[in-house]
Order: sequence, then C-alpha cells, then structure tokens
Amino acid sequence: MKFVAVSQRVDLISDRKEYRDALDRNIARFLLTCGFISVPVPNIFQDTVLEDFLNPFMKKLKPHALVLSGGNSLGESREKDETELAMISYAEQTGLPLLGICRGMQAMAKWAGVGLKKVNGHANSSHLISGKKSYAVNSYHNFSIKTCPKDFDIIAKSKDGEIEAIRHKMFDLE
Repeated sequence: MKFVAVSQRVDLISDRKEYRDALDRNIARFLLTCGFISVPVPNIFQDTVLEDFLNPFMKKLKPHALVLSGGNSLGESREKDETELAMISYAEQTGLPLLGICRGMQAMAKWAGVGLKKVNGHANSSHLISGKKSYAVNSYHNFSIKTCPKDFDIIAKSKDGEIEAIRHKMFDLE
C-alpha cells in the first residue's frame, strides 16, 4: 500500500467551543479502493511555517500523492487555507501528484491566480458532470472557479456550465 496525505475540513463543535479536523470516510474508502492509505494532515499551520511541520511530516510519511479535500469555503478557515497552500507548494517542490476535490480544486485554482464566483443550486445537491469524465456527484459548494487556470485542462462541467473538475496539463488522464 502507498500513502496519500489528505487535507481535512475544520468543524466547530460549538457546545464544546472546540475546533476539530475531519476527513470524510468516503474519501478514505475511495483512496483505499485505489490502493492507497489516506493519512490526514492536521490543520496546524496558522502562524507555523512550512519547514517547521509539513516538510518533516512529509519526509517521514513519504507520500505518493497529496489530496486537497472538500469542506469549508476558502477564507472560512485560515488554518485549512494555510495547510492547503503549504501542501500545494510541497507538491510543486517535489513533483508529487496533487488532486483537489471540490474546495481543493478551488484552492488549486486560486493558487494559480483564478478567482471564485458565487453559484446557485450546487449546495446540498446531486447532479451530473460531463466532459472527459462523466459522473453523478454530490455537491456542497456555493462557489465555482471563474475560468480554467493557465496550464490546466477542464475535465468536466456541470449542466449549468460550471467547471467541476480540472487537471494540470503535465498529468495524463489515462
């Protein structure tokens, strides 16, 4: 089995006044089906530099890829934003494959200089995406990327024309 480092969403447990990192079990199941063991990356990057935690963590883990998970809108959790930016930088430095799911794709697009736009009908819904890949997906986001970033290709769009999946041109789909 190969390890994949996965970012986590941040949940506030209000009755305890406690923030928790969480990883959707479906992501772990999906990765396991693909032959990978998911290793959650804690969101502890606020006021912590990349070299202090992420680089030693990754060097010890030796992941074969990184995944930016869904959950939390960009700007909602500074800790998750900083963690995912550090993970994107690490993937760029090491050449490791990087997959962005929902918000993770949005983080990659923002990193590549593309802004977000508000969309309707994508939160708490299920819809079809089609293109180079076609699937029924669940959706919990209120934002979409404005355009496809430079050096990326669109893999799939929703029926209303929103970009739902992108890939960097250096990676093959097959």
